[in-house]
Amino acid sequence: MVKVYEINGVTPVVHPTAYVHPSAVLIGDVIVGPRCYIGPLAALRGDFGRLILEEGANLQDTCVMHGFPGADTVVERDGHIGHGAVLHGCRIGRNALVGMNSVVMDNAVIGADSIVAAMSFVRAGMEVPPRSLVVGTPAKVARELRDDEIKWKTEGTGQYQELAVRSMNTMREVEALTAVEPDRKRVEWESSLPLHLHKNAQA
Repeated sequence: MVKVYEINGVTPVVHPTAYVHPSAVLIGDVIVGPRCYIGPLAALRGDFGRLILEEGANLQDTCVMHGFPGADTVVERDGHIGHGAVLHGCRIGRNALVGMNSVVMDNAVIGADSIVAAMSFVRAGMEVPPRSLVVGTPAKVARELRDDEIKWKTEGTGQYQELAVRSMNTMREVEALTAVEPDRKRVEWESSLPLHLHKNAQA
């Protein structure tokens, strides 16, 4: 069972088409929209501010969402939050990507179709224009993204939307095997052709 906790009379909301891994923790004012994916060990602490994931967004393993009292932390539709990222009181725009182990601070706004590179630190109050590549600590806008880079990001998010469905339909807790089977099969699904590794791949 997913670890869901009410606090001060406020209970998390998870849409029936969203997948939340059983090891994730949802506390209080958390709203997970349709077709979202929440990965293992993610922590969504809506014990101060409201946390919102809009339709098709993903929040991957060990990510943290939190915010100050009265603030909203929002991942807009098709937002993509890579492994280990921290979002605190910020807004991630539609179809934007936050790379692995990045931190996005309070009142920062990441514009639609943008990419925050892995290990970046987006300072409080920073406003990133749409279609931007954001890099560094502290993060700076490096340049505008090309159409093929946005397409690569969108395809990757589509695979996480499929992962939500695959997880609901096929993931189950089992005992580990003690040896590798002959002709061990690989994980395959409808669109399992590998995404080509893009030079800006961050999540």
